[in-house]
Amino acid sequence: MRTSENGMLVGWPKRLLVVGALVACALALAGCSTSIADLPVVGTPADAPARPKEPGSFLPVNNLPPDRDEAAMDQATRDKIKAELAAARAKQAEAAAANAAGAPK
Repeated sequence: MRTSENGMLVGWPKRLLVVGALVACALALAGCSTSIADLPVVGTPADAPARPKEPGSFLPVNNLPPDRDEAAMDQATRDKIKAELAAARAKQAEAAAANAAGAPK
């Protein structure tokens, strides 16, 4: 190995970069090899339900749920909730204005 005048190895940043890249690749490949939940040491808790033998299938994307027979909320309830929200908004605006007016500058 070659050394410079102050005794440091020449090309050590390149070697460090190559070693770091190799370690990162090894860790990435090792992460794909096993699942942590399947390891006997880590494993799943004792009260966990058993895993199914076959993996589940994907949910049907194009199947829409059936239409409701009745409305989720009638118009009178909607109007009541809108009025309550408007009153709460006005009360908060008044409180914020009072805090801003009373705050020392």
